[in-house]
Formats: sequence, structure tokens, C-alpha cells
Amino acid sequence: MIITPILVIFMVVVFVLLFLFFNTVDRRKWLTAIISIVLTPLVYFYMFYPFINIISNYHHQKYFDSEAWIEKPALRYEMIDNTIESDTLIGSTKEDVTQLLGKYEWLSWNETKIAHDDNKWNYGLGIEPGAFNKQKECIEVTFKNNKVVKLKSYQEEITFEDEKE
Repeated sequence: MIITPILVIFMVVVFVLLFLFFNTVDRRKWLTAIISIVLTPLVYFYMFYPFINIISNYHHQKYFDSEAWIEKPALRYEMIDNTIESDTLIGSTKEDVTQLLGKYEWLSWNETKIAHDDNKWNYGLGIEPGAFNKQKECIEVTFKNNKVVKLKSYQEEITFEDEKE
């Protein structure tokens, strides 16, 4: 385990809360301190830490892997930040992108042509974990002269088939 300042701060907060709670039950400070010290790691790792993970939207970051992208579309959000930052796809042709990412899932709508735009491919990235997350992640790959010029990440409201009616 890596000890970080945030870990220490959160452990101190949990210790203080436990100490104050046990102090209301028993006024012996030495006993309250011992019980709080013993229970702090248990309460932190089995109650506080899981609760923080539920309400936060932190997720692991992974390097781009074409095979994982195609096989596990629900976990693409883990790879997209690295893909955008490293310009992995910038300058790639449509054939290269099809080989790396697979066939596009949908095309963007072009209002001026009143048709789908063949130069804006979209892929679903999955849903980032989090208790209150109501949006799914998507990526738009923009081509110009058959080369990728821009990757734009955006969020879209999650809809289910039953809700469309």
C-alpha cells in the first residue's frame, strides 16, 4: 500500500470521528483511543473507502490496445484519455482507423447536407463507474482528406429501450 497525504488525512478524519463517537459511550480516554486506533483501519477500508468509490467517478487509465477496444467496448472509456493525449490516431487514414477501432458505430448528422457526415465517425465508450452517473461516454473521430484531424470526447444521456416509447 502506498501512503499518500490524502490517505493520511482521511485516516485521521476517520480516527477523530471514531474517537468522538466512542467518547460518548465511555469517558475513559485511554480505552477510547485504543478502540479508535484498532477500528480506524477496519472502518476506513470497509466503510469509508467503498463509499468514496461509489460516489466518485474515478476510473483506471489504460494505454490504447486495439484488441481490447474491439473485444470490450464497455471499457473503452479507460483507454480514450491516453489515446487523445498521445495523438495515437491523428494522421491515420480511414482504413487504419477501421483496422484499429473497428467499423464506426454511427455517423454524425450534418445539418447543411441534411444527411450523415462520412467524415465524422462515432464510437460508444461505455459508462464510467459512479453512483450518480446518468451519461455514457462517446468519441467523435473527425476526418479531413481521409486523415484523422480531431478526436472529440463527449457525453450522451443514457436511454433504455423502454424509455423511448
